[in-house]
Amino acid sequence: MESNFTNDQNYKYKKAKKKVQAIKGFYGNALAYCIVIPVLAYINYRTTDFPWAIFPALGWGFGLLINGLCAYGYNPLFGKNWEERKIKEFMQE
Repeated sequence: MESNFTNDQNYKYKKAKKKVQAIKGFYGNALAYCIVIPVLAYINYRTTDFPWAIFPALGWGFGLLINGLCAYGYNPLFGKNWEERKIKEFMQE
């Protein structure tokens, strides 16, 4: 019985650690976005009239949005707990 409890605690710890790493990665990505995009916008403003800085801002912004949704557990394509259900399904095979 204790072995089962230990395995459950170990699983929960690994899952929590993975989630914390995902959130940490999202914050790092968001910080880089907040630094790089204004620099690109400034360079764009000083060099040309064509607003090319909007393209990296939109592309990276979309990626950042998806990263944030995944990091905080919202996945509109697979629904809530999809990964857990699939793991249990494959373990039963």
